[in-house]
Amino acid sequence: MSNLLSHSIIGFAANSGTGKTTLISHLIPILNERGLKVGLIKHSHHDFDIDQPGKDSYRLREAGASPVVLVSKHRRAIITELAADEPTLAEQLYCFPAGSVDLIIVEGFKHESFPKIELYRAELNQPSLLHTDDPSIIAIASNTENSYNIPSLDINNPEQIANFIIDHMLTRHHD
Repeated sequence: MSNLLSHSIIGFAANSGTGKTTLISHLIPILNERGLKVGLIKHSHHDFDIDQPGKDSYRLREAGASPVVLVSKHRRAIITELAADEPTLAEQLYCFPAGSVDLIIVEGFKHESFPKIELYRAELNQPSLLHTDDPSIIAIASNTENSYNIPSLDINNPEQIANFIIDHMLTRHHD
């Protein structure tokens, strides 16, 4: 966890279909407009391949190179074959050298301990709230008026959530 503490990280925890990606895609431009350089780590439970059969990088990875770094003047992609074990958030932070971003937003890794905002939509009839079993959840963004024992945010108000994140970051750096 010490590696997690050296970065400003905020996660979003919720069941699938709650709108994590949609909310994050609205938050990033707001945070950028406020002068923050934002990085993102998204955990997927599915196998995926960003490389394409027939391309040189694909052939070289298939030959056994790992990682493979694709780079142009526009962007960089690092493709690393991982062991069968589930990756941890701390292992992914190498992508963000110190000072490269102001904030790392994390979608997923909800069972790990780092500051998270729980997303909750009443109409989805979710079985239970996550924050009751996860002390690292620091707020709930919901579309209902409820009193929780932690700060409550409006899931449909990304400006309010951005303000909360910035306030949390400032508070954390002054502790």
